[in-house]
Order: sequence, then structure tokens, then C-alpha cells
Amino acid sequence: MPAEQAELDAARLLLSKMGINPADLVSEPEQRKPIPTISEYLPAVQRAVSAATARAYSSYWRRLEEAWGSRRLDEPTPTEIKELAEAAKQQALVRRNSRGGRSAAENFIAAVRCLYRHAVNDEILRETENPARRVPKPRRLPSLRRALHEPLLVEINEVAATTGDDPGLDTLLLRLHTETACRRGGALGLRPRDLDETQCLVLLREKDGTSRLQPVSRTLMSQLLAHAEERGATHPDGPLLRYRTGEPITKRRYDHLWDRLGRHIPSIRTQNISTHWLRHTTLTWVERHFGYATAHAFAGHADASDSATITYIKADLTDIATALQILTSEPHPLARQALTEPAGVPVSLPGKVVRT
Repeated sequence: MPAEQAELDAARLLLSKMGINPADLVSEPEQRKPIPTISEYLPAVQRAVSAATARAYSSYWRRLEEAWGSRRLDEPTPTEIKELAEAAKQQALVRRNSRGGRSAAENFIAAVRCLYRHAVNDEILRETENPARRVPKPRRLPSLRRALHEPLLVEINEVAATTGDDPGLDTLLLRLHTETACRRGGALGLRPRDLDETQCLVLLREKDGTSRLQPVSRTLMSQLLAHAEERGATHPDGPLLRYRTGEPITKRRYDHLWDRLGRHIPSIRTQNISTHWLRHTTLTWVERHFGYATAHAFAGHADASDSATITYIKADLTDIATALQILTSEPHPLARQALTEPAGVPVSLPGKVVRT
């Protein structure tokens, strides 16, 4: 009968939403794996993820284990997870670029989701038993980063070249990031073997295990090679960027650089300007002068899966080198057209590296 069929359809829909197979109601109960505690299962997840993910989530997993280590994975509720995320937000360290602890709450929820995603994949829990998926992340605020104006960029380069204990290193870093729009991790990961002097290319290895060849000017290439020779970066696979002592630099060098620049230039401290703003500056200029496709390639972004247009306007190394040629007013071997006369530098680049 139609009425009975409607009731059956409604019952099937309800069971489906509950994650229950109708056959389970008439069959013998399945023998499920014992559900481990958070402390018992967490080490397996830490071994399964990448080193970068483990670093990013380690403090949040530690907080989770301290709070609920002895509880089984199926015991915490969405409300309890949300409460712990709020606690992480309230206790977040106040840094120069802090925004009220929102990132701490977001990262805590992401770390918990990662843990429970592995538990579902290992069939320890059903998807419907995953409490983390029902905890929404805080809405991400729009980024305050933007392209820097010419006068401010000039001032940044001048202060970097005339202050500090190693202006040669600092001006090299600023030029590297301005020319290539690379991320901090890409610069720290540079090795001598990543420099192609003949074609003026550097191999950048950045986030999510991606790598890309990026054109650079002959001036920057010569500075990188001279830096490697002067500071003992002789092993092909060793870090390229180094202190005067020969020790590889770390992200702390960037922290010290921008802290010092902020003491001389109030705008840096007020706006929380950092190295990543140079990436915004260069990519904005490239997009304005050479279009979205070239900027997309210059940034090293993957092709957008939701846009068929990218298939037809995809840029390559030649487009990037042509843009770089105008950016630096220096000819590049891969550029599409010869640089017949100085075009004017659209964004200020540090001059010669200060010899040490």
C-alpha cells in the first residue's frame, strides 16, 4: 500500500541518517575492535602523519592527552571538544600577529579531527561516532596582509642594509623573497645544488611537499653563490643560507630582522608586517602587469580544480622569467623578449649585498 511504502521509506531514511544498515537489525551483533584510550591511540597517529603535521599539531595533541588521556576515543562529546578548544583560545600565547587566539582554537579542532579521522579509517569508530566532525571551526578572519607601497619597501631595504649585526644576510633575504615571492620555508630549505647558474633558476621546496623551479636575476644568483662560498655552504645538500659563523640560519633570523625593522619603522610594528608581506607585494605587481595566469605560476600554486579557464591561460617558466626581467630591469636567459632598455624597477630591490 502507498501509506505503508511511505512509512518504510521514512524508516530507511532515518536509519540511513543514523548510520545503521537495516540488515544489522536482523543479524548477529558484529564483533568490534576494542576501543583504545586517547593515550593508547595517539602515538600511532603521530607516526602516521608527516613531520610537518606532527610539528603543527604536537602541542594540541599534548593538551588533549593531558586532559583526556585515560578516556576511550568514543567518550568525549562534541560539546566537550568545543570547550577544550575555547580553553586553548583563552590560553593562547600573545604574539605580535595574534588575533585573539582564534588560530589556536582552529588548530586544536583540526588536530582533534586528524586524530578521529584516523580512528574512522582504522575502523575503530564509525563515521557517525566521530564527535570531532560535529564541532565547527571558528570562522577565519580576512587576512590583513597586503602589498607594500613603494616608499615603505624602500625604507625597509635601507634600514636592513644599515643596521643590525649582519646586513649582508638581511638584504640577501629581502631580495630573495621579493624576487621569488617564496615562503619562509622555501628560503630556509635552499641548498647549493638548488642553484642553476646557467639558466638563473632556483629550486624551491615549500609547503605540502611541493617544489618548483623559479627564475631569478643574475644579480641575485651571483649573490647566492657568493654567500655560499663565503660562509662555507660547500656541501651540495647542506643549507645554503648561513650566519657568519657558518651555522645555518633558522626562522629566528626572520623574527630578529622584523623586530629590528619595527624599532626603526613604526608602521611595521603597528601593522604586524612580516616576510610574507613581500610575497603579497610581488604577486600583486605581477598580476597587475602580467595577468592572473602568470601570477598564479609565479606563486607556485597548483592549478585550480574548479576552473577550466586555467587550462588555456596556464603560464610557464618563460612567462615568469619575462615578468622577472621587467621586475629587476635585468635580462634573463629564459625571457620571451630581450630587455632593450631599462624599464624601471617596479618594486624596490636591495642593491649589492654588503660584503662581510
